[in-house]
Amino acid sequence: MAADIFLEIVTPEKLVVSEETQTVVAPGSEGEFGVLPGHTPFLTTLKVGTLRYKDASGTERYVFINQGFAEVLPDRVTILAQSGERRRDIDLERAKESLERAQQRLASATADTDYERAVGSLLRAQARLSVAESRTTARMQ
Repeated sequence: MAADIFLEIVTPEKLVVSEETQTVVAPGSEGEFGVLPGHTPFLTTLKVGTLRYKDASGTERYVFINQGFAEVLPDRVTILAQSGERRRDIDLERAKESLERAQQRLASATADTDYERAVGSLLRAQARLSVAESRTTARMQ
C-alpha cells in the first residue's frame, strides 16, 4: 500500500507530526475513526486518547492527543489538538506520577474540588500512560 495520506498534528506550542502515512486512526468524540487514502471529507471533534498511524514504511506509530479537531480530506488529515506527544517523547515515570496525583486528587475530593477538572486530569494521565506503555509492549513483540 502506498503512503497516500499526509498527516499533520499541530498544538498551540508545536508541530507534533508532519509526514506521509498509509492509515490514520483517531479518537473521535463520537468514537474512534479510521482514514484511508481517498476518504470522504469531514470535520469532527476529538476526545483525549491515542492517535495511531502507519508511516510510509508501514511502521505503526502512536501519539497522545488531548482533545481538539480533525479535518479529513481524501489525501490529508489535519489534527488541531490542545496538546499532543509522540510516544517516544513521553516520559514514562512522569506519566505514572501524573496518574497517581490525579487518582489522589479524586480520592480526596471535597466540595471545593473542581471535579470536572480532576476527571480531565485523570483521563489525560491514563491516555498518556497508555501511549507510553505501548512502547514497552511493542518492544516485547
